[in-house]
Amino acid sequence: MAATFWLDGHWTDEAPRLTGPADHSFWQSSVIFDGARAIAGLAPDLDLHCRRAIASAHAMALKPGIAAEEIERLAIEGIRRFPRDAVLYIKPVFYAAGGMISADSATTAFVLHIFEAPLPGAGGFSATLSPLRRPAPEMAPTDAKAACLYPNSDRATREANGRGFDHAVMRDPWDNIAEFAFANLMLVKGGRVLTPAANGTFLAGITRRRVMALLNEAGTEAVEAKLTAQDLHDADEIFSCGNYGKVVACTRFEDRQLNAGPVFTEARRRYFAWAEGSRVN
Repeated sequence: MAATFWLDGHWTDEAPRLTGPADHSFWQSSVIFDGARAIAGLAPDLDLHCRRAIASAHAMALKPGIAAEEIERLAIEGIRRFPRDAVLYIKPVFYAAGGMISADSATTAFVLHIFEAPLPGAGGFSATLSPLRRPAPEMAPTDAKAACLYPNSDRATREANGRGFDHAVMRDPWDNIAEFAFANLMLVKGGRVLTPAANGTFLAGITRRRVMALLNEAGTEAVEAKLTAQDLHDADEIFSCGNYGKVVACTRFEDRQLNAGPVFTEARRRYFAWAEGSRVN
């Protein structure tokens, strides 16, 4: 089984057809989602991802008809439909069926999509500074994990791919480093871990917060800072933090080769050691 879906009170392994051209979510993008992971029965921070889905729905003027705790229960039920060693992506989605310019919050619908998705390989990735930027909070619903934000990240990634890089680093409107196009960013300088200060232009993610806490507990200072492109050029190490890949090394930034260094290695080791306490299967 490659995927399973929960919709309208039951599970199905057939992808349901959810929207049509008259639905608000189809033509006005009133859609939010979240992403959690199940890795051979481990589901790190699943509860926090479910809570964030609810918060994102409210930020987009949607009205969730299901509580975070019920999403978590369903997610665990769905995980158990797969083999114990499956590596999964868990995607709760809220979307509005009705409305014209504004979504009709009363028509908010929910679907849970769980599917097999292997973690990225351990070989690391290359990255380049993108000419495209994350929007300011007054320009887009940056306080939600809203589907409408992702086409710009995809544009940035495709532009980077066209220049021979795997990923893009995006700035905010004021030239601060914000994040990788699809993950949060951390760098190491002089033994300290620095991550872009949350200023509302990007989601300061759940995995980012967890890794910072684990590093600080271990005695490695991990703090937010206002970062520029020059900080990336001067960094001893660069790595990404995000739900999809968890903790992954950047091994080339622009024309500069980097090592998957000791701080990255420790961050990844500590994250997966901590995740052992999240077993659901």
